[in-house]
Parts: sequence; structure tokens; C-alpha cells
Amino acid sequence: MRFTSHSFRHASTILQEPDFVNLYKELIRVIDGISDEDIIEEHDAFGMNGEDRIPKSISKAINNLIKQRLVEQGWSSESNIFQHDDYTGDAWRLDFAKEDISVEVAFNHSTVTAWNLIKPVLASELNHVQKAIQTRIGVIITATKEMKAVGGFDSAIGYYEKYLEHLAPLRNLLTVPLLIIGLLPPETFTIEEFQLAPRKKIGKVVML
Repeated sequence: MRFTSHSFRHASTILQEPDFVNLYKELIRVIDGISDEDIIEEHDAFGMNGEDRIPKSISKAINNLIKQRLVEQGWSSESNIFQHDDYTGDAWRLDFAKEDISVEVAFNHSTVTAWNLIKPVLASELNHVQKAIQTRIGVIITATKEMKAVGGFDSAIGYYEKYLEHLAPLRNLLTVPLLIIGLLPPETFTIEEFQLAPRKKIGKVVML
């Protein structure tokens, strides 16, 4: 996949340092290695158990592909930030983590944009609640505005450009380096919304 990125608190420079560079290259290879064909195959596979199972957007396909390939490289999936039983639900988990890097793949509602930015900070800072993981830098992967339109994403999701807008007002809270990665749209296809039933929409692949 093609992408753009924004470095907050010198994240891009820090990720080139010896402690981080190999992990960062591993993450980028996973993103770079996901082709349009991979996304189409994964998206269409949801329909093997019925056309009504096909999602409206390619977000689930991208999520699955990133998860499969990072886990193959030894990244932990759905890592708890804290050890305390009161803080082990979905809201207190990272999508992925390995050694010093925490990763959030953020295709969810815009109302949790700030929280998605804060979670890697919680994972990297000391806390009064006992930690289950300790990272030092965060990466947020999300869709650009153009990808949101082309990939069939819901209009209410947070997206790359909006994540960047949140950085200035949250600067005093976001105390660790963050790299915001914005996924660019596929080059060979688009997703066309199709009304399957009164309350059911699916996304069909249309080749360009």
C-alpha cells in the first residue's frame, strides 16, 4: 500500500535510531507489501459464506492483512496496556506492540480519534496503574481522506488529516513521539456501494 506520513515530536528521526530502525523497517515492509490484489482477495473472501457478509469498506480486509503479517513477524496483537483487571477491555488495548513500538490501526469513529492518539502515550509513559507493556514510541495507521472516499469507508470515521488537526491542541498530553501514517487509495480499483437489502449495504470492487 502507498502511504504518506507525519512525524510528531521527531518520531521519523527517532525511528531511524539503532533501537528502533529494524522494527520500523519490519512494520513498513508489511504495509508496503500489501498489494491491491491482496486487498481485493481478502475483501471478496468475506462473501464466501454469502454475499451479505461482504463489508461496505475495505477496512476489515486491510486490518486482517496487517494483523496476519505483523503476527507472523512476532508482533503481539491486542496487547493490554495495564495488568489490572479493571483496565483490560478493548479501550485499554493496543492493536499491536513489539518491544519499543506500539501501533494503532485506526479506522473507527471520529469520536475516538483523541483516544487513539493517547493510547500509545499510556503505553509509553509510567503510570500509577501497573503496566503490562512498556513502549517508547507510537505509530497510528489510518486512512487518508481520499482513501476514505475511494475505499467505501463510513463517512463518520476519523481519518489522517483529522488526526493531524488533533496534534496541536493535544500537544501537552501527547508527550511521546508519534508517527501518523495515512494510507493512500488503491491504484487499480475502487469500492462501489451496493444496497443489498433495506438495511444492508456492501462494497463491490470495481476495477479502474
